[in-house]
Amino acid sequence: MKDATNQNHRATYINPVHPRACPDPYILKYRNEYWCYCTGIWHDGRCFGVLHSRDLLHWRELGGAMERLNPEATCYWAPEVSYDNGRFLMYYSVGNEATMHIRVAIADHPAGPFVDAGRRLTREEFAIDPHLFRDEDGTCYLFYATDFYQHTHIGTGTVCDRMLDWFTLAGEARPVSRARFDWQVYDPQRAEKGGVRWHTVEGPFVVKRKGIYYQMFSGGNWKNNTYGVSYATSNRVVSPDEWQQLADGERVLPILRTLPGLVIGPGHNCVVRGPDNSQMFCIYHRWADDYSDRVLAIDRMDWAGERMFIMGPTTTPQPAPNAATLTDFFDEPQAAGLGANWQCVSGQWAVKNQAAVQAAVAEKAEARCRLKAAHFIAEVHLRALPDAPPAGEYGVRLLEEDNAVVIFKLNVETRQATIAWRLSEPRSAHWVEQSFALPKSFRMEAYHLLHLEVNSALIKICLDDNAVRWHSRINGLPQALALWTHNTAAAFAGFALTCGWQDLFTESHSSPDKLGWEIKPDNGNWHIKAQQLWFAGSRSVPSILTKGSLPEDYEFVVNVKLCSPPNNGVGYGFLPALQNNFGPLLTVERQPSGGWAMRCDQFSQPCLIALPPTFDPYHDQQFRFRKVGGELSMQYEGQTLGSIQVAVAANRIGLFAAKAALAFDMVRVTAIK
Repeated sequence: MKDATNQNHRATYINPVHPRACPDPYILKYRNEYWCYCTGIWHDGRCFGVLHSRDLLHWRELGGAMERLNPEATCYWAPEVSYDNGRFLMYYSVGNEATMHIRVAIADHPAGPFVDAGRRLTREEFAIDPHLFRDEDGTCYLFYATDFYQHTHIGTGTVCDRMLDWFTLAGEARPVSRARFDWQVYDPQRAEKGGVRWHTVEGPFVVKRKGIYYQMFSGGNWKNNTYGVSYATSNRVVSPDEWQQLADGERVLPILRTLPGLVIGPGHNCVVRGPDNSQMFCIYHRWADDYSDRVLAIDRMDWAGERMFIMGPTTTPQPAPNAATLTDFFDEPQAAGLGANWQCVSGQWAVKNQAAVQAAVAEKAEARCRLKAAHFIAEVHLRALPDAPPAGEYGVRLLEEDNAVVIFKLNVETRQATIAWRLSEPRSAHWVEQSFALPKSFRMEAYHLLHLEVNSALIKICLDDNAVRWHSRINGLPQALALWTHNTAAAFAGFALTCGWQDLFTESHSSPDKLGWEIKPDNGNWHIKAQQLWFAGSRSVPSILTKGSLPEDYEFVVNVKLCSPPNNGVGYGFLPALQNNFGPLLTVERQPSGGWAMRCDQFSQPCLIALPPTFDPYHDQQFRFRKVGGELSMQYEGQTLGSIQVAVAANRIGLFAAKAALAFDMVRVTAIK
């Protein structure tokens, strides 16, 4: 085993990723690019500085997003931008610090200029830090922070109100997270509030995973060592009770917090998907070493079971965010066609305004991109051209050789989305078609995000996250993805495709083999229930579950817990790099001393790696393996364990189950470019 300090992780980054002022950052991902907005008056005298990036690491400063409202409004805080149907809506708080309210401004480009809509959304005397959350059913909610004087812990807390439209709240704000613990004290005798012991819970941001809502928030005072980011959970957005908070500041600490002497005041975060559309990143500010500014930082975040965690705040070199396997911003006009990534099968395709454009109204136009793996995630923005005829169709096709296996199309005339697919029964040539009525506000001429996941024979498609949500099993292995039009003109922008897959085991009435897993021996002890992959335990031989094919370099992430005591001390294990069913076996074992360790059986030279004393295998834990060339680095959540040599041509990963009951919450494989 090699020492961890000698690992080759290729490109790295060190926080802060932008060393200039960027307080209260919010990042919008649009057309596979990143737009960052921050608090305050920008260098040009306008409000809310805007930064732009394509990789989350290299940022270019643009101008301020909006003109100031009036001289009386001196504070412009915490902007957050949402995209809908061709327009960008910026929610922000404004006032004189003592009194603040929330407003919204509109633009037709993410860089602005934004123009205030002339509407005050909130009624409270003090309302800040707006966050818009859109649920899977399309309902929008505004989370924000306001003051509570009639509460056990007086101070600022977060609330949630349903939105009737983009400019109107229902007026039914309910508390979500109010202060409960001492770590959330802002000032023990706050003079501006009459000398009371004042608490602060602010900066809400909401994500949803496996049916559970997570509201992240910042608590306390950045000057205190207890300051940081924690979260609260709920099974419902609108709950009669406050959401359940995780950190009490003593037994359980915030998931992102001040590290005295290293990182001061990490907080006010948002969350965004990385360029590979797989990894999640926590975006936050922290104080510069000289306390001159709050600067921009990023770190990976993830879940182990229902537990959210952040691998930070980091101060040392970290692996750069994974790039997509294939990215096309359609930047440079081509002499003919769309460039090397695409085969123009029919039509007259061209690159224009950072998009692949089929401007001529042809009976059929198609541009194909060859796939590099059987499992992938792909995203592309698409729209009908404004001057296109009021008929025809456009969309995306997945093909096996020259035959379509899935077709997604938007019909300009009927204003419907339709998905057609070939059934998964063996030797079946039968097709099924399902149509979806689009929202009344849906504008064909505006860009919309199409998200596709191919995981073995399981296909998932989402349009704008919630306008269309569909999944099914198909007959065929997609080998190409095609952009296409039929009797209309359309544009496609921000294309990204990442080889790999993620199994969350949320599919009802499924089994491991339906997701492409192979069981050896097939003893019937593996099954999927309650959104987990279970091994029932066996008194016979251990069992191995494997899956491929793998990209050349990849990251393999797995969440697992023991559900019964292991026999002979061996709990579970991983085969992170198999070639022809041979490769190192890493097992998690109970030690005679009572602790836990990972044993690596590699080329008859076994080694033992101690796991932290706090390691508890009976709760979900996350292991990460990162293969680059012939080297495999190993990590337990945020702690690096070391690295070993593996086969360069490894093409499968595996899960090892010993004589114990196990539950796997997630398995993810992502290509490293």
